[in-house]
Amino acid sequence: MSSLSIAIVGLPNVGKSTLFNALLKQQVALAANYPFATIEPNVGIAEVPDARLPVLAEIVNTSVIKPATVEFVDVAGLVKGAAEGAGLGNQFLSHIRETAAVCHVVRAFSDPDIIREGAVDPGADLATIRTELQLADLATLEKQPEPKGATTPDQKARWQAVQLFKELINTDRGQQVALKAAEDETLGKVAKELGLLSAKPELIVLNVDEDAITATQAKASEWATQLGVTASQIVVISAKIESELAALSAEDQTAYLHDLGLEQSGLERLAQVAYRTLRLQSFLTAGEKEVRAWTIRQGTTAPEAAGVIHTDFVKHFIKANVASYDDFVACRGWKGVRETGKLRQEGRGYVMQEGDVVEFAIGS
Repeated sequence: MSSLSIAIVGLPNVGKSTLFNALLKQQVALAANYPFATIEPNVGIAEVPDARLPVLAEIVNTSVIKPATVEFVDVAGLVKGAAEGAGLGNQFLSHIRETAAVCHVVRAFSDPDIIREGAVDPGADLATIRTELQLADLATLEKQPEPKGATTPDQKARWQAVQLFKELINTDRGQQVALKAAEDETLGKVAKELGLLSAKPELIVLNVDEDAITATQAKASEWATQLGVTASQIVVISAKIESELAALSAEDQTAYLHDLGLEQSGLERLAQVAYRTLRLQSFLTAGEKEVRAWTIRQGTTAPEAAGVIHTDFVKHFIKANVASYDDFVACRGWKGVRETGKLRQEGRGYVMQEGDVVEFAIGS
């Protein structure tokens, strides 16, 4: 599963399926651009908007642009009791374990014709889903055997991590699981090994009425306080608008968004928030065949970045020819950065920076 794979979860009838169907429609439109992607029926793709790519394409004279993407995995029908199997909950929860983050869709729209199916208000709905994820984690933790006899430091540390996670969940502090796992390398390693759902980074989608989207965006900080999250985790979306956008051409989408007073679709904003939440960044390649953004984690070295393009490149890496995006644009391409001394040659220890424009030298 991709490092940019996000599980979309929520109670029934909160608009999650409408949102995901919009993703699927976008995926169909994008299919020709991603010929090597294997897409399961429950996976939709959204682009990570990147205004740098058209600029690079103009400089190197190519019409082929390939942005970074986010995969969204539809996890349908979570209900109270899912951790015990209600509503096929165990099957759906297993899907979440394979993803890098969890996107909670909560109902903040007012349509009285849509049955709530357990939905009360955004805060209560979020608490219900979180509880189910934590209960599923508790069942996983309870199954872990205590090491007996002579134990290694790693075994001891693992057991201490299991005990800490159990304590947090049992004392209604389950939200701290993700915080602890992010702060401590050992705890993070154990959480990943066990596939703990409550250790995954969270995004919150507020599904609002069409005419309430700008007003709700302005109150993101208030919503964050109410839900106990940071404002940067919240994306305000009208699933109905997203569904309508998915049926339009790119030109008509732009016009429609302009009429609504929006610069980007909700799916684009969601992709960007997901990118930031997972501490990911892009490096860029620019040639006559294509301009492309490649997704890597912050802290990735040059050989590891080359391996994203092709796994063999890690072993055969020689050097990376690197220019900053700003220098590449100012110098009008590869010839310009070479002539002005703005092109750097970096070795195996180089840590990639956001927006690096790169040519990798690879041996045989």
